[in-house]
Amino acid sequence: MFDATPYVFGGIAAMCAEMVTFPIDTAKVRLQLQGQAGSTVWVQGRYRGTVHCLACMVREEGVTGVYKGLSPALLRQAVYGTIKFGLYYSAKELLAKRSGHKQESGLVNLGCAVFAGSVSSAIATPTDVIKVRMQSKSTESLGGLYTVARDIYTVEGVRGLWRGVCPTAQRSALVAGVQLPVYDLTKSRLCCGPSALMRDGVVCHFLSSLVAGFSAALASNPVDVVRTRLMVQRRCARLAGEGKTTVYSSAIHCGLHTVRTEGFSALFKGFVPSFARMGPWNVIFFVVYEKLKRLQI
Repeated sequence: MFDATPYVFGGIAAMCAEMVTFPIDTAKVRLQLQGQAGSTVWVQGRYRGTVHCLACMVREEGVTGVYKGLSPALLRQAVYGTIKFGLYYSAKELLAKRSGHKQESGLVNLGCAVFAGSVSSAIATPTDVIKVRMQSKSTESLGGLYTVARDIYTVEGVRGLWRGVCPTAQRSALVAGVQLPVYDLTKSRLCCGPSALMRDGVVCHFLSSLVAGFSAALASNPVDVVRTRLMVQRRCARLAGEGKTTVYSSAIHCGLHTVRTEGFSALFKGFVPSFARMGPWNVIFFVVYEKLKRLQI
C-alpha cells in the first residue's frame, strides 16, 4: 500500500522551516545579485553583509520588505518539499525492500536524493522564479504572486516561468545529494549501533541537520549564484532599458562572465546568509519531520 506520510510530513516541515528562515533567504538573494558588471540595476555593491542587508531592507522597505516573495516560497515548498522528501524516503524504503539489505547504502541514498531533488525542483521552478523576482525588488509595481506570474507569462511566455530550470535542478540535486545522505549518515553515526554517542532525540537531530546544512550550502552556492542571476536578468533588462544589461545566454555563460568580471569568489557571494538560512532551515525541518514521524498517524 502506498505510504503518503513522507510526502505530507515533508511538505509540512518544509513550509514551517521556510516561514522562519525566509528573511535570511531574501538577504542572500540581494547579496548574490549585487556587483554584476553587466547590470545597471545591480552594478553597485551597496550591502556590506547579511546583517547590513537586512537592516537596510527594514529601514527602507519596512518589516514586510524582508518577506517579499513569501507566498510563492510557501507554494514552492508545498510542491518542492512534498515531492523531494517524499520521493527520497519512499524510494529508499522501496529499494531496501527490493534488495533485502537492512544496512543503508550511501550510494543508494545519494542516487535517491539526487533524483528526488532534481525532479521536484524542475516541477516547482515557476514558483522559484516568482519568489526570486519579488525578493529582488524588480516586481514592485506588479503586486502579488498572481500578477507577477501573469506578467512573466505575458512578456516571456511559458519559457519565462521555467527560466533557469537547468541550474535550479542542478542546485537542488546538489543540495539534496549532500543534505539528505549527510543527515542520515551523521545521525546513524551519532545515535545508532553499538558505538552510539547519544540517544536518538532532538540533540542528535539538531547536530545532524547542522552538519547537513553546512555541507549543502558549501556545495551548492556557486550554482545558486548562477541560478539567481538567470532568474532575475530578463526583468532587470526591461527595467534598465535595451542593451544596457548583459543578458546571459546560458548557465555556463553566466558562470564564466561572473568569474571573469568579478573573480572566482563571486560564486560564493551570499554564502554566509545561505548557511545562516540553510543551517536553521535544516534544523527546523528535520526536528519537525522527526516529531511528525513519531505521531504515527
